[in-house]
Amino acid sequence: MNDEDGFVRDISAIDYHTRVTIQHPCNLEACRAIKGSTNARICVGKAGSSYRTESYLRYLSDHAAAMDSVWKEVDDTIFDPYGFVKVETCAKSKEAYIKRPDLGRIFSSATMDFLKKNCRHDIDVQILIVDGLSAYAIEENALDVYEVMLDGLKARGYSLGTPIYIRHGRVATMDSISEALHAKVIVQLIGERPGLITNQSMSCYMAYEASTKKPESQRTVISNIYAGGTPAIEAAAQIVDWCGVLMREKKSGAALKL
Repeated sequence: MNDEDGFVRDISAIDYHTRVTIQHPCNLEACRAIKGSTNARICVGKAGSSYRTESYLRYLSDHAAAMDSVWKEVDDTIFDPYGFVKVETCAKSKEAYIKRPDLGRIFSSATMDFLKKNCRHDIDVQILIVDGLSAYAIEENALDVYEVMLDGLKARGYSLGTPIYIRHGRVATMDSISEALHAKVIVQLIGERPGLITNQSMSCYMAYEASTKKPESQRTVISNIYAGGTPAIEAAAQIVDWCGVLMREKKSGAALKL
């Protein structure tokens, strides 16, 4: 696909929310309206029984971006100005993290002792940021959410734990940290598994008195946090509100009946 100067355009830089690649559509404006309402790959047309070249190249581009996000390491120096304590799970490499999900849920005894020694205990809210399965999601969204969320929680008078960044971590890391630090509410921002729509989507998991003895259903979740989903500022406001609900109801997840 060439631009006016004869150069090949970067396929990943093209906005496909309104771009219709069906040849000679009966109603172009209707196609654009439908495209504008969803990220799904519709109104792309075909060549025989296959994708058109442009559609196929965009698919390959999106797939490569998703793979990059999974294998990329977060630049954790971005957390230095905010006083984060940094730790790593028992998955000591990205390869181990991908192949052994169980290792990404646990810490060594030395790491747990370090957290107990260097982090505040008996707090209202403990905040974690975890790389998860999308480095780009964390680098693009986590601190924007964190800053607004921090202001909101402080305004409500909650005592806050030492912020923690976890490398090669999965969702269940929140349970053992909550137990160790005696947090009433724990909030975890984690990179979502990327798909072909975006590689920048982040989730927030929250739980009241999270425990390794409780089921997965103990968690309350806000997902799809990124520019094309729930924007960072809106997500932060929702998290603060939900922290208040969890503190008031003294429960979370499936047990929370509102």
